Amino acid sequence: MKRSVIVLFFALLVTIILGFSNKTNSNFVREASLFDTVKKKDSIRFLDSIKAIDSIKIVDSIANLSTRMYKKNVEASHYADKFNGRRTASGKVFHNNNYTAAHKTLKFGTKVKVTNVVNNKSVIVTITDRGPFTRHREIDMAKKPFLEISHNKGRAPLRVNLEIVE
Repeated sequence: MKRSVIVLFFALLVTIILGFSNKTNSNFVREASLFDTVKKKDSIRFLDSIKAIDSIKIVDSIANLSTRMYKKNVEASHYADKFNGRRTASGKVFHNNNYTAAHKTLKFGTKVKVTNVVNNKSVIVTITDRGPFTRHREIDMAKKPFLEISHNKGRAPLRVNLEIVE
């Protein structure tokens, strides 16, 4: 009796662990799991991710952009590596090398110029997710653009100014 209960418990545990696996094949879009931020119907569609090369072209022409100040002297942080390959709230696949960010209220697809208050380095990111869900943080960026403007070896949080690119 005890042996069958242990075997059943072990089989159930293995099933649960495999059900929450985040690995995907290149030709297969997995179904949304409990921890994803999209609805099941969105995971069926194939969605393109934002290309880093497009963001680099935008960054090169920062001087020619018209921007309007959104918020000054707010905290920014970066995504953890464990979120690579997961879907964002907009349905796009997240990668820490893309120039993307999360914001609580801005529309998806909004381009935001993020400028470090200390060293005046700036980068342009696209809003593709909701968050950050930490108090007093305004924006949560992918790791690559965060490190480009960081002055303290990538330690979060960072004081930034946010401008909306028009």
